[in-house]
Amino acid sequence: MAAHGRERAPHDQVHQNQIMSELIRKELRAQKLYTTYHVNPNRKVHIITRKPTSWHDNVEEPADARFLKIIHYAAQGPQKKYSEPQTESQEIGWDSRPLFPEDRADTRINFFRRYQDITKYMAELWRMKARQSSD
Repeated sequence: MAAHGRERAPHDQVHQNQIMSELIRKELRAQKLYTTYHVNPNRKVHIITRKPTSWHDNVEEPADARFLKIIHYAAQGPQKKYSEPQTESQEIGWDSRPLFPEDRADTRINFFRRYQDITKYMAELWRMKARQSSD
């Protein structure tokens, strides 16, 4: 293989070792060791069945009050967490209370089915046609 007119010599064992140690040195420089872990409170917790033969799973541990507080806060709806919408998509339906109290007797907004003479006649006609087609 020619690279700008020169052929490369195969790497010997010492050269390969230098390349490998430089690679490891670069990886260790960018690596960060995490020693504290916690559950993301914004994700739902999936319960995993315990192993029946495990002795440490059968010991009851006291509930962690801080963890429970975080989980309960994450499970709340956005209106209970925040006083106003945080995104534009939350603005739609943020205040879902009706504008005026519901009154079933108000005929301006409640349109119930009413039977007049013609509607009673057509309803009976459709019922008769349904009976004839089923026979």
